[in-house]
Amino acid sequence: MPADSILIIDFGSQVTQLIARRLRETGVYCEIHPFQNADAAFAAMKPKGVVFSGGPASVLDEGSPRAPQAVFASGVPILAICYGQQTLAHQLGGRVEGGHNREFGRADVTIHEPSRLYEGVWEVGQRYPVWMSHGDRVTELPEGFKVVGTSENAPFAIAVNEDKRYYTTMFHPEVVHTPDGGRLLANFVRNIVGLEADWTMSAYRQRAVEKIRAQVGSGRVLCALSGGVDSSVAAILIHEAIGDQLTCVFVDHGLMRLNEADEVVSMFRDHYNIPLVHVNAADKFIGALEGEADPETKRKTIGRLFIEVFEEEAARIGGAQFLAQGTLYPDVIESVSFSGGPSVTIKSHHNVGGLPERMNMQLVEPLRELFKDEVRALGRELGLPDRFVGRHPFPGPGLAIRLPGGVTREKLDILRKADAIYLDEIRKAGLYDKIWQAFAVLLPVQTVGVMGDGRTYEFVCALRAVTSVDGMTADFFPYDMNFLGRAATRIINEVRGINRVVYDVTSKPPGTIEWE
Repeated sequence: MPADSILIIDFGSQVTQLIARRLRETGVYCEIHPFQNADAAFAAMKPKGVVFSGGPASVLDEGSPRAPQAVFASGVPILAICYGQQTLAHQLGGRVEGGHNREFGRADVTIHEPSRLYEGVWEVGQRYPVWMSHGDRVTELPEGFKVVGTSENAPFAIAVNEDKRYYTTMFHPEVVHTPDGGRLLANFVRNIVGLEADWTMSAYRQRAVEKIRAQVGSGRVLCALSGGVDSSVAAILIHEAIGDQLTCVFVDHGLMRLNEADEVVSMFRDHYNIPLVHVNAADKFIGALEGEADPETKRKTIGRLFIEVFEEEAARIGGAQFLAQGTLYPDVIESVSFSGGPSVTIKSHHNVGGLPERMNMQLVEPLRELFKDEVRALGRELGLPDRFVGRHPFPGPGLAIRLPGGVTREKLDILRKADAIYLDEIRKAGLYDKIWQAFAVLLPVQTVGVMGDGRTYEFVCALRAVTSVDGMTADFFPYDMNFLGRAATRIINEVRGINRVVYDVTSKPPGTIEWE
């Protein structure tokens, strides 16, 4: 962790991660900690500034979240957003009320007085679009505060105490629907807190290598390699730190894309010369999944088998004290719920929670402070080829969750070929880097077709492509119809077993990106 940092106290907002992303984009290091742990995090981090997130609670409710008094006593600058504004006002002697007109969605803020928060961004007397999401509102400010911006239903839309360097907004600057929000956050960390843009992948790489060496010492590390970007970047970074003390175990479950397993093995053995154990367990996985239609059962079966196979290989290798994983920062954040209780499970992740405690191995997770785009940047810093680093996300359970209905070798082969043709067409059209994720899905539906004057009765292939920033929300990619026609024609002509192609135009929400 860099010496100069920002602490984000999470009060349960659905978009708290976006605050961290925006701050990282300014070149400043930050961490999110839930309000329950904020006291300890503040003491450990000694941050130069603090951001209070929004949240779903009402400060009027008994037991609702509060910020640590130590933050106010420290004198560090504070930026308080939505619920953060309300709890700050309440804790410092102001007043918050419910029952007023609510604001959800787009609103306009009128600027009445200058402030360092929007200096060089917004001008006095002008109106600017922002995004609101609140029911309660501040009705009386604490001593020393003044209103500098209002909206139709938020008379305290922006309230500040310039002397104490406390800045509060009823709107959310972190979301894209507040067009100038990123510049306001940059003003806070640069001009108010006074931090430099020293959060770089080069600096992170150096710190991570030192941290890995300090943690591992002369011990041996096993890395569960999935073939994806995250575990691959983690493995290469750890190898840079400790060399042949690392052994990678690649469990090939037979559910990967066309030629993907060969590419992974070649890259690690030939290009990076990293010790790699390649376990071909396709028969074991596909046999267990045969005929299974429930997506949760598929995921749990794959997770269980992965653990079994990995444990067997670990026992053969013997003597490893550490297990390396490609855990990312969103995984860490999402594992801690706002209330301290269980969060709603949309779908389980096959590798969350690591391997069983009986393996008695300590975790090495060098990417746990990074977002996905930062992992890609680190991969490039480590010299991974762009074609590999820039690959679209691929789920751990692989093609099994792109086969609604039972998994069979025949259907896997059909899907692999269709998916490869689809991605090939995307690359030829120069669209690959404009799309967050694209893939084919083989539906458990057969339809009548006519090919060569003969009747066919074959599978339907669905194509999916989405645009997104971080995978939390997504929209379908607006292909030209000529592109879809070309891709569909190739798939139907070249893949025996498919006679119809459809395109999925569902956004997230209400759908998920993957079909299962």
